[in-house]
Amino acid sequence: MTATVLLTDYAWPDDSIERSVVEGAGFSLVSGPPAPAESNVIEALVAKHQPAGILTCWATVSAEAIATSQNLRIVARLGVGLDNIAVNAATEKGIWVTNVPDYCVDEVSDHAVGFALAWTRGLLHFDRDVRAGRWDPASAKLRRIANMTVGIIGFGRIGRATAKKLAAFGCSLLAHDPGLQGQADGVTCVELDELLARSEIVIVHAPLLPSTHHLINSERLAKMPQGGLIINVSRGGVVDTDAVTAALLSGHLSAAGLDVLESEPDVPASLLAQPGAMLTPHVAFSSDASLAELRRRAAEEVVRVLKGEPPREPRNRPIANN
Repeated sequence: MTATVLLTDYAWPDDSIERSVVEGAGFSLVSGPPAPAESNVIEALVAKHQPAGILTCWATVSAEAIATSQNLRIVARLGVGLDNIAVNAATEKGIWVTNVPDYCVDEVSDHAVGFALAWTRGLLHFDRDVRAGRWDPASAKLRRIANMTVGIIGFGRIGRATAKKLAAFGCSLLAHDPGLQGQADGVTCVELDELLARSEIVIVHAPLLPSTHHLINSERLAKMPQGGLIINVSRGGVVDTDAVTAALLSGHLSAAGLDVLESEPDVPASLLAQPGAMLTPHVAFSSDASLAELRRRAAEEVVRVLKGEPPREPRNRPIANN
């Protein structure tokens, strides 16, 4: 009997790349709804199709879903973060969990730099003004990015790519990542409180873990210099949205560049009301090249495991495989 792969959801127009890879290897692909469904819907799909592999974008693959399929051998994330997968449950059942950790390094780092430049050059502010019929160059309060200090929280692949790009603009660079100290890739590594106190621009590249939930909160935002910019291109839950909104309202922050929100896709009206809020709909990872690479590589991991080979990007050590 041909093994089945379940694609729980997808943030692109169709499932053609995934289907080409999976069915080209002799397996069967079943696709759920494009938009991420509730956990109980995914669990029902797993129960119905008994997949040997699951590909998931945003939908939650719960412990119950993992336990429901007796055939399951791999859950592959179409992305980087694993917060929507019950990794421990998969590990205990001997099931691989994989992701594609480096497909969007260029895109996310570009997005972070784009937010910084949009703020220092007033791009969004003046675009809004001109469209509203105001032509007032004398009102410009622009900034020279070369004179600024930028702090990067989370110094993995993407954080280092962001630092490399910002270095070309001549700004001073600080980084914080647990376990790092001294110099890393030419960037000074410091404790988080020092980074916040010294940085006019703070860029968050940290993963969402229990230890990083609301890592950036009211207390930590208060440590930043008056009138600074916070950028989050990681996960919404790492930054307290209400705290950012309050800092914008008080003027302590002059702007926030947020690609992710803990309430997404719902955007709080209080945040929308802040002229300093620059908001994009969780698209920092996206480009024509990155999406094609992501979809192909995630599907290839599933095929690899179903053919009896080890995955190339395992994020766990399944008990049965130890």
